[in-house]
Amino acid sequence: MDLWKPDPTFYPSAKLASQAPPEKHAFVALLNPTYAGQADVIGVVDVDASSSSYGKLVGKVEMPNIGDELHHFGWNACSACLCPYAPHPHTERRYLVVPGIRSSRIHIIDTKPDPRKPKIVKVIEAETIAARTGYSRPHTVHCGPNGIFISALGAPDGNGPGGIFILDPDSFDVLGKWEIDRGPQHFGYDFWWHLGYDTLISSEWGTPNMVEKGVNPEILLKGGYGHSLHVWDLRKRRHVQALDLGAEQQMVLELRPAHDPAKAYGFVGVVVSLKDLSASIWLWHRDKDKWAIKKVIEIPAEAADPEKLPPLLKGFKAVPPLVTDINLSLDDRFLYVSCWGTGEFQQYDVSDPFHPKLTGSIHLGGIVRRAAHPRAPQTPLNGGPQMVELSRDGKRVYFTNSLYAPWDEQFYPDGVRSWMVKLDAKPEGGIALDQKFFLETDGLRSHQVHLEGGDASSDSYCYS
Repeated sequence: MDLWKPDPTFYPSAKLASQAPPEKHAFVALLNPTYAGQADVIGVVDVDASSSSYGKLVGKVEMPNIGDELHHFGWNACSACLCPYAPHPHTERRYLVVPGIRSSRIHIIDTKPDPRKPKIVKVIEAETIAARTGYSRPHTVHCGPNGIFISALGAPDGNGPGGIFILDPDSFDVLGKWEIDRGPQHFGYDFWWHLGYDTLISSEWGTPNMVEKGVNPEILLKGGYGHSLHVWDLRKRRHVQALDLGAEQQMVLELRPAHDPAKAYGFVGVVVSLKDLSASIWLWHRDKDKWAIKKVIEIPAEAADPEKLPPLLKGFKAVPPLVTDINLSLDDRFLYVSCWGTGEFQQYDVSDPFHPKLTGSIHLGGIVRRAAHPRAPQTPLNGGPQMVELSRDGKRVYFTNSLYAPWDEQFYPDGVRSWMVKLDAKPEGGIALDQKFFLETDGLRSHQVHLEGGDASSDSYCYS
């Protein structure tokens, strides 16, 4: 009789996870920006450097409906299943939970037995989510120690509040709204947790009505988009503290807590400052019996010829960095920052999280720069570094160049021609483009990437 064993891709600690075998496949969300004629796709990319199809699309599954706008997705289960207070060690990392941010549908996709032939096994309709949670526009998916957590931008009518709801990890039934007492929290976006401190952190963007037609200059200049983090008691599901960065800091988005559950800090990216169009990275941290937040990185805007700028930026005569994604290596040493506006991709040594040091930078695309890839050095690229994912050993970095269809058109009016690239990261710091890996996706725009077996943003750990 075979004994039940935990999924071999689950690890009790980030340190052990970093010793996992290299990934062979990446899953990437590919959206049709016209919302007509072709459904969105989850693509499968060969990332095995020894393979004859390395860097190519080798599989896909199309959504059953047109116009979902696949955005962020996640796994049904991960290393959090090994946590001692809510163990599910025999759950398998098998299914991708894939929301459509425009349609509010959620697709459950089976990646086994052949990851190159994924298939849809369940579709959760928007009406079901709305009826059971009061939420709409699902955004971020994380597998937790006792369920699948999904954030939502707002209500079915496009207003607030946004929040978090839960799926059953076995049946994928919508269980209900997560919050018991939300306090002053109104905007939703990303969320993550410190399992060692029973604490959840959430960030802010805006309601669906504030973002679905692009950046609203009137709202932006009034400081009306999200500018706070919220601290929650994870088990009691109650709001504990708000950390307001100030209305000047607009759109407080991607969260990356330390992977070591004994560490009480994390990083968040801020898209733009109304003062000077700079972007920034802030550190939240435990300060005695409260949580505090501090700016630790500032990335300035770059002066530019107004004739080369989209209408939204002409009056500013500058290109904002527009930090739209960040990621943190499993050893908590290197932070990666995507500057979607300027086309710069940065690596920082954050061994001392209060004093990051820039250790690497490359350019691809950009609103003005249009930097080319060495695979096609004569071809200007648009879009810029956007969703970034890291291998568990920290040696490989992948990123794509599409942000969100309505915003793509504002900042890149010529239409984002999409690509996915890979970088090699040195253990001591430093990054370089893999010249063999340059995937263009004709007619579809690439967004989030997750790696087979897990990556730097898929899992959370209960042990150091």
